[in-house]
Amino acid sequence: MSKHTWNEIGINELLESKLAANGIMEPTDVQAETIPILLGGSDVSARSQTGTGKTLAYLLPLLQKLNSYSNAVQGVILAPTQELAMQIVRVAEIYAEPLNIRVQQLIGGAALKRQVEKLKLRPQLVIGTPGRIHELIKIRKLKLTDVNNVVVDEADQVFQLGSTKEVEVILHNMGKGRQIAFFSATYPDQMARFEGRWMKNPERIQITPEHRVSQTIDNYFVVSDKRDKTDTARRLVRLLNPSSALLFLNDTDNISNWESKLSYEGFTVEALYGDADKQRRAATLTRFREGRCQLLLATDVAARGLDIEGLPLVIQLDPAADADHYVHRAGRTGRMGRPGTVISIVMPQELFIMEKFRKQLGIELSERTMFRGKLLSDEELKEATRPFAARHEAKLAERSDAQFKRSQEKKEAAAMPTATTATATTATATTAKELKPVEIKAAAAAPKPKVKTAAQGTPKPSPKKVERKREGKNKGAPKWLKAKREAEKEK
Repeated sequence: MSKHTWNEIGINELLESKLAANGIMEPTDVQAETIPILLGGSDVSARSQTGTGKTLAYLLPLLQKLNSYSNAVQGVILAPTQELAMQIVRVAEIYAEPLNIRVQQLIGGAALKRQVEKLKLRPQLVIGTPGRIHELIKIRKLKLTDVNNVVVDEADQVFQLGSTKEVEVILHNMGKGRQIAFFSATYPDQMARFEGRWMKNPERIQITPEHRVSQTIDNYFVVSDKRDKTDTARRLVRLLNPSSALLFLNDTDNISNWESKLSYEGFTVEALYGDADKQRRAATLTRFREGRCQLLLATDVAARGLDIEGLPLVIQLDPAADADHYVHRAGRTGRMGRPGTVISIVMPQELFIMEKFRKQLGIELSERTMFRGKLLSDEELKEATRPFAARHEAKLAERSDAQFKRSQEKKEAAAMPTATTATATTATATTAKELKPVEIKAAAAAPKPKVKTAAQGTPKPSPKKVERKREGKNKGAPKWLKAKREAEKEK
């Protein structure tokens, strides 16, 4: 933070009191550097890390220079998206009130006729998107001949979106003595070209921190296959359980698919579409800011420059296109020194992108793994799984010992019969030697058990059994056979 006071850099008492009422006691570095130059009337091209207070850096001196007694439009602020323009309008209305300055929004997607009617209220400051302001100039409903101050916020994005010709028309409709200010977090090559074309000896201010991404932000990435990305995102949100989270996608066509999948998982999800009308986009952002919606899906264009107060988490469902886009995405959280977390979900073949961002941005960007309700680094994961690994190794060792023991027992059992026979033979011989002569004679005289042999023959059956057998044969036999048998019996 800067060590200057608001009064020291030229801000009047009315604005200083309003800033104090909002808890802003001293200016940031970019505010301390740019405000005195803008109050002095020079053109400015300022580059500063996102979330460092650039909006107030250009808004406060602009408001202070406007004449509240004039009915002419004296100041114009251009923004690349409807959401950023509306955000600037909200801040401008707060600080314009003590100065009696009237502010009007001119944003694409809103009813043109209604905006024309509101211009009859004679605003001194208009804030909007280049397309809508250009349209109002063409139909001669907006005059900018008295404009002396123009600001292009997120200038790099304004030019990348193809608004260059529209901005040029807007500038040509202003007075020659206009003051121009460019503000952005990044500085592409084309910025220098537009500075030379439209500005007069601009003061270049570059607040270069040690890291382009705020040091209060934790940057991680999680590896996931493409088919598992939805489940990975679901688990991340369940694990971290943020009050709100902004989810970035590269392709607008995938937003509705993600919205339906996350809604099915039970989350309250809204999507910020670039082609949606102004009312719908404004209502979506309002619900997200008020906490009625936990997850907001958006592309880089739709979410450019958004200031969601206290946003704790940004999830990149697709990795950023380049380092500058990563800076802007990460800048949605951790604003004004607050803590924040940025997590990128990347496929294995996209790991080189994380390495590239790590080197280009000079940030600590490390891999994390979800394990038992925690987001762990490689070292923490090894430590967490060490007890399990130790138990597993102990079980394997115990099992190996048991198998070895059983194997030994089998070998001993296989060798046992030979040893027993030899022992029995030895014992018999020993016993025979140790017996006394008397004991040998007694053993010989002992009665032996009777054993029937084949020579003794089979014993004859008793007469009664023979008789019963004969009677059984005669039963049912014919008379002549019975008589014959009886005759043979008598013989």
